[in-house]
Amino acid sequence: MTVTDLAGRSVRIPAKVERILLGEGRLLPALAVFETGDPSARLVGMMGDLEQLDAAGYAQWRTRFPHLDKVPRVGRTQSGSFSDERALQLRPQVAIFGLGGGHAPGERDREALARLEAAGVAIVFVDFRHDPLANTTRSMSLLGAVLGQPQRATDFNAYWQQQLARVQQPLAERKPAPPTVFLENRVGLTGVCCDTMVGMVGLLVEAAGGRNMARGLIPGEHGTLNPELLLARQPQIYIGTAIGSAQTQKDAPQRIALGADVSPELARQSLQHSLQRPQIRPLQAVQQGRTHAIWHHFYNSPFNVAAVQALAKWLHPALFADLDPRQTLQEMYRRFQPIELQGE
Repeated sequence: MTVTDLAGRSVRIPAKVERILLGEGRLLPALAVFETGDPSARLVGMMGDLEQLDAAGYAQWRTRFPHLDKVPRVGRTQSGSFSDERALQLRPQVAIFGLGGGHAPGERDREALARLEAAGVAIVFVDFRHDPLANTTRSMSLLGAVLGQPQRATDFNAYWQQQLARVQQPLAERKPAPPTVFLENRVGLTGVCCDTMVGMVGLLVEAAGGRNMARGLIPGEHGTLNPELLLARQPQIYIGTAIGSAQTQKDAPQRIALGADVSPELARQSLQHSLQRPQIRPLQAVQQGRTHAIWHHFYNSPFNVAAVQALAKWLHPALFADLDPRQTLQEMYRRFQPIELQGE
């Protein structure tokens, strides 16, 4: 079988795929949509970013599927740590990578790709990060074809598109004024303010009917705004992306905690604590309570439509009063994941 991946490459795929290399560990939930049993059953190798960047989420997967700990790692969290030598030793038939790289080789890492392809490894690129509105369903259709589960892809995509339409249609019909948003990236990772995004979660903000104040000011997908600029322009809404967990709150309380092990109380407390930083506290949006936080890893997830719904509800509460993003995410887990939705 020949498929076209998200990098526009024509790739020949074995008729029966039994040995998979996962270029990013955080692509495991996407893989699991098509694995009705143990999603690690066909995994011969994976990057180590999932357990390092989302330890609580990985712990949930490992509890349900202990074999995950035995899957060899071919790198840590950055593309430079990827070992093509180790990957070749594992003899994968198919390697699944994310478009643009970042946490694994990307389509421009020609030497690593050439070595894998010379050994007969079929490499396919998916994308949930760079153009999520256009490429999430395309990526799922590609994975469905590669993994022999096209109907699962059809079912997933139909639900995803239905849920996205619940945001897009009211916005198109009512045309509400987009509020200005300051989106702070990976809150608490460093002591520097104010890291932000135009791409990734920034694209989800715009899909939800917001105006990202960093648009036109940041070259590329992410960068840093001057705190004085925030004070001068006063965004109407503040949203921080959460990279903290219940565990990290002990050593990094400046992070916002969301995810598998986080209670509603801890989520609220961590957000309020992060808002006390001197560069953020003076903002009118903070003073007047127009503040929110979203799980950072939605930027690289096929479940990103739930994030779009949550953002839309925050940005236009009257228009989306009946929207329940939590229910949407719960339904996606019920239908398409082998684990239960936990945490905030």
